[in-house]
Amino acid sequence: MAAITKDTLIGDILDMDRTTAPFFMEMGMHCLGCPASRGESLEQACMVHGVSADELVGKLNAHLASK
Repeated sequence: MAAITKDTLIGDILDMDRTTAPFFMEMGMHCLGCPASRGESLEQACMVHGVSADELVGKLNAHLASK
C-alpha cells in the first residue's frame, strides 16, 4: 500500500481503505461522499478545517501500517 502524503487526494485515501473515514470525521469533514471533498488533497482539506496536515498524515500512515 502506498504511503499517504499531503498531496494525496481524499478520495484516493478512502478508496485505499474505508477505515480511514473516522480520521476525517474527527477533523470535522463530514461530507466525505461529496465529489468536491473527494477531489481535495489532504493538505487542502486540513487547511480548510484548521487541522495539521502533518499530524493527520502521520495518523493515517500509522493506521494503515498497523493493519
